[in-house]
Amino acid sequence: MSETRTINPTTERAHGGMAGGLPLLALPLLLAAGAWAFTQADNGPVYPAIGGALIFLFAMVACGFYSLQPNEAYAITLFGSYVGTDRKTGLRWILPWYGRKKISLRVRNVTSETLKVNDKRGNPIEIAANIVWRVRDSAQALFDVDDYIAFVNIQIETGLREVASHYAYDHAEEGEPTLRAHAEEVGDRLQKDLQLRTNVAGVAIDEAHLMHLAYAPEIAGSMLKRQQAEAVLAARRTIVAGAVDMVESALSQLSERGVVTLDDERRAAMVSNLLVVLCADREAQPVVNTGTLYG
Repeated sequence: MSETRTINPTTERAHGGMAGGLPLLALPLLLAAGAWAFTQADNGPVYPAIGGALIFLFAMVACGFYSLQPNEAYAITLFGSYVGTDRKTGLRWILPWYGRKKISLRVRNVTSETLKVNDKRGNPIEIAANIVWRVRDSAQALFDVDDYIAFVNIQIETGLREVASHYAYDHAEEGEPTLRAHAEEVGDRLQKDLQLRTNVAGVAIDEAHLMHLAYAPEIAGSMLKRQQAEAVLAARRTIVAGAVDMVESALSQLSERGVVTLDDERRAAMVSNLLVVLCADREAQPVVNTGTLYG
């Protein structure tokens, strides 16, 4: 029977060295004292030993310096154990046997590779996203995952594939969001999904937006014809609806003003002619009728 092990997250805590001003001032004093002790070698063997000790202390102090810029941190370890994280900027100093590992806390902007995935309806599409993220917990980023940058990049690809599979590219069911028409909603869902995936690495996902969205090349031509056909149908519906209103208005005004009296057959003929003129793609060609409507 297999056993599932849960990794306890490493939580960042504040701990670090001291301001580096005093140790920096101590360096020339130690060096000068050590040099002076060596010059007193003729006064006894104890002076060279003191001088060597002072020079060794000088080297130890010099090895304990490090500096931090804004939005940078050093994780402090002692013989492999995590001690804490120093986020204070400027020149810092700590005992040299403490290990130090630098990490950037600055905001990072990543544009994913263009992925070929299937949308909710199974259509192959190309999609890419822009993700803004930063390290929130330095301890988790350094000690809970092997390489937090590579980890985030892999999770971005995985999360983008997962989110894209829950939406149709377009032409979804009534009231259902789509990738093309509801990019902001899709981006919000992608941000929340990535945040859940990267919490283990101590990462904060600040923004997520779709950067590229298109049908895959093998179906792009067919889908373009479909979109063009739907656009033509939508335009035709608008034209027909407007033409019907115009014909109705024309017949109503002719009747109200008594311009002409039309029976049902003449009314039908006029409606037919007006609709042909208003809905035709080309200009209507007039036909001169030298007879009557009835023969």
